[in-house]
Amino acid sequence: MVTVIFSGVVGGAAGYGSSTLKTAFAPRVSENGVGNSSATQNNNSKEVVKQNNQGSSIPVVGEEDAVVAAVRKTSPAVVSVIISLDQPVLEQSVRQIKPFGDNSPFVFSVPEVKQNGVKRQVVGGGTGFFVSSDGYVLTNRHVAARADAFYKVVTNDGKEYDAKVLDRDPVNDLAVLKVEGGPFPVVTLGDSDTIQIAQRAIAIGYALGEFRNTVSVGVISGLGRNIQASGGGQVEALEGLIQTDAAINPGNSGGPLVNSKGEVVGVNVATSEGAQNIGFAIPINAAKPVIVSVKKSGRIIRPQLGVRNTPITPEIAEKNGLKVAYGALIIAGANSTEGAVVPGSPAEKAGLKSGDVILEIDGVHIDQNHSLASLITKHNVGDTVRLKYLRDGKETVVNVVLEEWKR
Repeated sequence: MVTVIFSGVVGGAAGYGSSTLKTAFAPRVSENGVGNSSATQNNNSKEVVKQNNQGSSIPVVGEEDAVVAAVRKTSPAVVSVIISLDQPVLEQSVRQIKPFGDNSPFVFSVPEVKQNGVKRQVVGGGTGFFVSSDGYVLTNRHVAARADAFYKVVTNDGKEYDAKVLDRDPVNDLAVLKVEGGPFPVVTLGDSDTIQIAQRAIAIGYALGEFRNTVSVGVISGLGRNIQASGGGQVEALEGLIQTDAAINPGNSGGPLVNSKGEVVGVNVATSEGAQNIGFAIPINAAKPVIVSVKKSGRIIRPQLGVRNTPITPEIAEKNGLKVAYGALIIAGANSTEGAVVPGSPAEKAGLKSGDVILEIDGVHIDQNHSLASLITKHNVGDTVRLKYLRDGKETVVNVVLEEWKR
């Protein structure tokens, strides 16, 4: 089984670690980007220069130049997120004791450790990026997970700002921070629904918690990936992710995955431990409602159906005697407090119960490409969805009004 870990940096100085650097030669591109002669290709910049009808040179931008332009466009809006905690300051001392009485000649020295106040120390770091000029920053939830932590963002030009966590997404591994000041440079959000496998992908982030705005380049390796990521004591199932071979290192969490147009198409979130450049990003279209919600109401508002469920697999279908190969089985959690249906939820109001199989939402089959959660999160609170479910071999269709996720 592949082990997938969050790409945040945790654990203080030990988490940052030291790095062995290897220098790689990169040909320098001329500033004007024009080759030595017309109708030829420059070996360094991979730029073709053609002649128009008037005999003037028209530069045609090559792939390398597009990547450089995309990074120049995006990088100013990428920030490093610094996480600090008030840690106890411990001092060592020695206490002299006479176990056999004050008149005894025997004296023992007993070492002691006492706390002498607290000191704010950096314990980790990640990445984020400005999504508005007035200081809204998008990052991963696991980067901003600790309620007792203090957060700063460091911009590409080295300026530091205190940051406040406005909210953490209960569904996706996303969080929104706010810094005062500005106007700040912002990224351009792309459309992650239109990206294709083998398309160019650029990851920018706070690599190893040491190197700000590090750039790595690769391609989109896969779409719609479902993983279970862990790290920092957290385990989370993530669905519908973008897979890329652009190197995503510890510290890259929350940074942008960018296309060759300089548009952000994903939020870097995790990497496969022990593999060669298998990283994952949350599609930016999944983050857009989060940004809109926080800017509008100051918090992330998510719709919920209110069921605990597991996707139907051949094993689950056989175990439960089901005759369907798709859908989501409503089932209670292992803990006695984790009921199958949330009391008072839209699901309970619609009459759903443990053992039911939700087959469709608005005519879309629930399968490996369309999870129940992903279909619900496409909607807003107050929307009515058409839900088809299976109970005792009989299919039933009900209309359900989605309500706000209660936390």
